[in-house]
Amino acid sequence: KFNAAAASVFGSGWAWLGVKDNGELTITSTPNQDNPLMSGVAKEMCKPVLGLDVWEHAYYLKYQNRRPEYIAAWWSVVNWDKVTELYTAVKK
Repeated sequence: KFNAAAASVFGSGWAWLGVKDNGELTITSTPNQDNPLMSGVAKEMCKPVLGLDVWEHAYYLKYQNRRPEYIAAWWSVVNWDKVTELYTAVKK
C-alpha cells in the first residue's frame, strides 16, 4: 500500500505512514510540500511517523523518471528504530 501511495502521487509530493487519532496506522499521500497534519490535504489526517519524498529532486539524478525503482530502493535506508521511536511517542 505504501509503495502504491508513493507511486500514485501526481508530480511532486509525499507518501506517509501515520497514526490516526484512534491509534490505527494509516497510509496516505500529499501533494507538493503538504503533510497529513494539514486539514483537507490528505485523504486521512494523521501524525506522520515515516515519510517518503517523491519530488523529482529526491531521486532524479540516480533514477531519472523511474520512480518505482527509487521507491523500492528507499526501503533499504529506512531507519526503523526511529520509526518505532516516533510511533511509540505518538501512541502515548
